[in-house]
Amino acid sequence: MLAEWIAAGAPPPREDDPQIVQLEVLPGTSQQMVGNTQQLVVLAHFSDGHTEDATRWAKYTSVDSNVASVDERGRVKIIGPGKGAIKVWYLNFNSMAFVAAPFANQVAPEVFAELPRRNFIDDHVNSVLQQLQLPPSPRCSDAAFVRRVFLDTIGVLPTAEEAQAFVSDPATDKRDRLIDHLLTRPEFVDYWTYRWSDLLLLSGERLRPAALEAYYKFIRSSVEQNKPWDQFAREIVAASGSTHESGAANFYALNQDPEGMAETTAQAFMGLSINCAKCHNHPLEKWTNDQYYGFANLFSRVRAKGWGGDYRSGDGLRVIYSDTQGELIQPSRGKPQPPRPLDGEAIPFDATGDRREVLAAWLTSPENPYFTRTIVNRVWANFYGVGLVEAVDDMRISNPASNEELLQEAAEFLVAQKYDLKSLMRTILQSETYQRDSSTTEQNKADERFYSRYYSRRLSAEVLLDATSQVAAVTTDFTPGPTSGKKDVIKGKRALQLPDAETVSYFLSSFGRPARLITCDCERSDEPSMTQVLHLYNGDTLNAKLQAEGGSVAEAMRETDDKIIIDRLFWSALARSPSDHELEAGLKELAAAPADDRRAAIEDLYWSVLSSREFMYQH
Repeated sequence: MLAEWIAAGAPPPREDDPQIVQLEVLPGTSQQMVGNTQQLVVLAHFSDGHTEDATRWAKYTSVDSNVASVDERGRVKIIGPGKGAIKVWYLNFNSMAFVAAPFANQVAPEVFAELPRRNFIDDHVNSVLQQLQLPPSPRCSDAAFVRRVFLDTIGVLPTAEEAQAFVSDPATDKRDRLIDHLLTRPEFVDYWTYRWSDLLLLSGERLRPAALEAYYKFIRSSVEQNKPWDQFAREIVAASGSTHESGAANFYALNQDPEGMAETTAQAFMGLSINCAKCHNHPLEKWTNDQYYGFANLFSRVRAKGWGGDYRSGDGLRVIYSDTQGELIQPSRGKPQPPRPLDGEAIPFDATGDRREVLAAWLTSPENPYFTRTIVNRVWANFYGVGLVEAVDDMRISNPASNEELLQEAAEFLVAQKYDLKSLMRTILQSETYQRDSSTTEQNKADERFYSRYYSRRLSAEVLLDATSQVAAVTTDFTPGPTSGKKDVIKGKRALQLPDAETVSYFLSSFGRPARLITCDCERSDEPSMTQVLHLYNGDTLNAKLQAEGGSVAEAMRETDDKIIIDRLFWSALARSPSDHELEAGLKELAAAPADDRRAAIEDLYWSVLSSREFMYQH
């Protein structure tokens, strides 16, 4: 190729040179068996209508090396069971080839044909399970469901009375009725306001108190109204006005240069990390340096009065508005790119309207696949523990969904529901897929992505602290953050009701609360640590609550029937009655305690349950 170019006189590029318009990989999808090999063929289609075989020139990468490997010539080898993908890159275009290999299970077709289904979620999940020969776990018990759906939907445990009433209810529609009830609870507003506050980085580290309060009120009001997600996003992206009065305008107090505004918008609302294209064409995606600066130039006319150069200075009051002039210079070209949304039409330089209005319309359009798929994936991951795309905010083409057909139909469903997130949540919660047991079977224990069961996971820091406080019947006092300007201890609030991530809490920090400094779900951690273990053993969070007067332990001291004490503890913490073995062991411990040491025995009983895996995990 180089020799031919030199022999032709090393001609420079011309404006009328054919440009690549499509990269095609064959076979696009294939069903394989472990040990198989498959040669890929890559075809590059150009603007003048001709096609070239680019197989030998393309670059290949396996997305999941546990499923498939690929060599430099595009020869794929199936390593293990599951669904894998090969990313193919040529001339800054990307395409994917998908492979699937079943697990080594022999499952009769009627097992899948007879699976119960509730909606399209079950259709797509069951189809993949059959393709991979993964028989699902059975439906979960009522006790498991009531605890699960409370925690996933509103972030609090059911009370003992709520759990018992649900389990004893003989009605066949009780799960649907409970779902509808939870979607209207005030705790639903607390929980989802907190979730979106994580996404939008509400923290006293970056916002002054009055601005933080206004931003929090905007988010909370939006959740309370069940504001459609597209409207919520438009109001943020096109926000103007005082940051003390127009809470959404604080989006632009947190991001004060066009590049930062562009990168945060793409990450928060489209799950796209475009910052690699700031210096050069993106090495893993199709985004070019020109596209990056065209997108960032949409924000070049955003201005603020009272900016002060430091978002932490003064009272945080900024007045956000759009100017009619100003461009962002692209360093590599020394001139601005025409302002344009990613994959959208450019706006003329001389147009004087607010460019963000054009961006907001493009961003929230149903034709923009990234916007809808991203919020579907975020909501899905909240309820199932594992996103259809993992990580949940990494929606690039080279990070495919585990069930593309399901993600696509869920996105279409949300559009049809006019971006009503509660409708999506209700559909998820009603599905048989969501209501499966978390226990594994011999045949599905290797599954971590295809939803043959509910995936157990540790409760988030805030939910775990609130659950502990609820069972112990002792609230948590919080210390205001150092930038809040407040000195009084915060009393009477649950962790999920705290607007400021800077609020001081050793427990929340130890158990992975995000600092809300970057728009990335990776800020939150559920990794276990020795710090957490030691805090449960010796820290003052759990132990102080059990020793407090007026809490559950103090109330238990007034009860003379040990069986009632144990039963109440299990229902309030685990939403179930104790097993015969658990009841017998608890009765034995309480009976063996001297009269003057009875409180310590009850405290130990509570501690053993509240520090158990079953309590600390969602299942």
